[in-house]
Amino acid sequence: MATTIQKITLSASRDIPFNKLVLSQANVRRVKAGVSIEELAEDIARRTLLQGLSVRAVVDADGNETGMFEVPAGGRRFRALELLVKQKRLPKTAPVPCVVRDGGIAEEDSLAENVQRVALHPLDQFRAFQALREKGLGDEEIAARFFVNPTVVKQRLRLAAVSPKLLDIYAEDGMTLEQLMAFTVTADHARQEQVWDSVSRSYNKEPYLIRRQLTEGAVRASDPRALFVGADTYEAAGGVVMRDLFQHDDGGWLQDPALLDRLVTEKLQAEAEALRDEGWKWIAVATDFPYGHSAGLRRLVGETTELTEEEAASFEALHNEYETLEAEHAGGNDLPEAVDQRLSEIETAMAAFENRPIRFDPADIARAGVFVSIDSDGALRVERGFVRPEDEAPVAQVRTQPDDTPELTSTDIPVQRAVITIGGAPSASEPEAPEEEDTIRPLSDRLVTELTAHRTLALRDGVANDPQVAFQAVLHALCLNAFYRYAASTCLEITAKQSGFSAQAPGLAETASAKSIDVRHAQWAKQLPETPADLWDTLTAFDSGSQAALLAHCASLTVNLVKEPWNRRPDAFAHGDQLARAVSLDMVAAGWKPTVDNYLGRVPKARILEAVREAKGEHSTQLIDHLKKAEMAKEAERLLDGTGWLPEPLRLAGSEPAVTEPAGETETLPDFLAGDEDEPGTADSEEPEPHAIAAE
Repeated sequence: MATTIQKITLSASRDIPFNKLVLSQANVRRVKAGVSIEELAEDIARRTLLQGLSVRAVVDADGNETGMFEVPAGGRRFRALELLVKQKRLPKTAPVPCVVRDGGIAEEDSLAENVQRVALHPLDQFRAFQALREKGLGDEEIAARFFVNPTVVKQRLRLAAVSPKLLDIYAEDGMTLEQLMAFTVTADHARQEQVWDSVSRSYNKEPYLIRRQLTEGAVRASDPRALFVGADTYEAAGGVVMRDLFQHDDGGWLQDPALLDRLVTEKLQAEAEALRDEGWKWIAVATDFPYGHSAGLRRLVGETTELTEEEAASFEALHNEYETLEAEHAGGNDLPEAVDQRLSEIETAMAAFENRPIRFDPADIARAGVFVSIDSDGALRVERGFVRPEDEAPVAQVRTQPDDTPELTSTDIPVQRAVITIGGAPSASEPEAPEEEDTIRPLSDRLVTELTAHRTLALRDGVANDPQVAFQAVLHALCLNAFYRYAASTCLEITAKQSGFSAQAPGLAETASAKSIDVRHAQWAKQLPETPADLWDTLTAFDSGSQAALLAHCASLTVNLVKEPWNRRPDAFAHGDQLARAVSLDMVAAGWKPTVDNYLGRVPKARILEAVREAKGEHSTQLIDHLKKAEMAKEAERLLDGTGWLPEPLRLAGSEPAVTEPAGETETLPDFLAGDEDEPGTADSEEPEPHAIAAE
């Protein structure tokens, strides 16, 4: 038996004057969401009504139509039209396209219109923005038309520019929006597809890993080299900067490290050329010198150039203005923004006056040199006035002579230690002088040795009974080693060994400890005389507090706890632990924490797990024990952050790390890290120490 198909009849549509429409109470939308009524009104004003209203005739008590129509579906559009009428931008009688419904339930119509509506897929929106751009609309204009921030437009256009292959995967829900965002870091479609092929076969598909692989080998824009050259110069030279529009990226990544290094070298060389006119004997140029690079070189002191009358007046005016502003706002909790900005400007200007150029003697400049490099903030670092041992001027050895005997110098007698010889070379045995000899002959070496032995013992006893003089004598000897090339100007047989580090750790020169030592050393150097002969009198003029502080600084420069395979010093290391306890050494407070670069990426997996177990407990260890070495190290860095855990070489002897994970507290890893095992053949060995020597 044939089935009769019932034909569908669509509701009629007609134009109804706006003043004949009223909002129905049957509209199910009660909560405001999405585009505001004001924005929708502006959109209708720009492109008119794109979708008509669904209406029903209003009837009286007898069921007769009243000529009015209620709007159960399309209430937001009605409100927007109503706003345009109130603004007199739309006539009250303007015809409104409406679909007239006469059956069913009004609430059902309203619910169906909202439920059956399917939101636009994000990819369709991205491509639509791209189509508008191709038709000549700018980012600002697109943003204005759709009531979004221009940054949002740039982000969506960047998403639309990802490899078409990856966009298709995203359209089929094979990739999350966050993953797609990560691929916008680079515009290289081939590289995008290569990274996706890699991550799609692993458990780890997190956006951060995608960004890391896409930027592998690139240089952060916050790198000192990039700051030194400048992104504009780099891009002008043809370099490409990769930017992440979806999260803070510190300025992005410079894609061409070779180009960057060439620009850095060229700029440093230009800066060095500009220093040639100052007359230095040598100029050493490097992006970064290792910590202790100036060890063994004598640093010229120089004199700070005096302020001119005009500069002194300017400095005084700035100082007075600063004090006035501080006094006016001393009682307030927060400074007004304009005042705070002005105080910062004054501080910068005053610092420029205080950091005036140093003037050196031309004769010293002719034998000294300069180190030119980049500091951690990307600024040019110029260290002037270092004299190499081979460039030192001959040092005159003053010898005790009778008043009528000429002074002999080191150019006359090639000896380093002063030897009293008057009128001839020293003799090996005491000559027998005629009893009646009227000539006064020099004392024999043997007699001088015996006499000075008595003097030495007497002086030792005298120094031992005067602690203050003993203190100054030791300080004097230490200062000679720390601040002067030649340390022969002391009778104390004390040698304070200060040298550069034989092994360099990553970032050693930029640590807070290194910077503190360098600043303190420079401050003391300015207070000490240029020649060793004047050092004793200068130290005598210091008060006891200054002497103690200087002694502490000089003593600190001799500390050496660097453990090297060829240098076994168990007693010295034991004393180092005693010294560390005495000063309450805290490596965590000094700024050290375990990272992939300085520890976790350089030890085998067993040590990584041991570190997490000691710091966080067994539960945290189980979170990462299945991971590959690289991911284990990264996750361990995150878990150990803030725990204060230290590897054994950085701990005080006998101390044990405390587990910081509170009882009952649980920590989880991201889902992508679950079940990530090492592939067969994955290497798991500790990084060999440089210059390692096997020991029995």
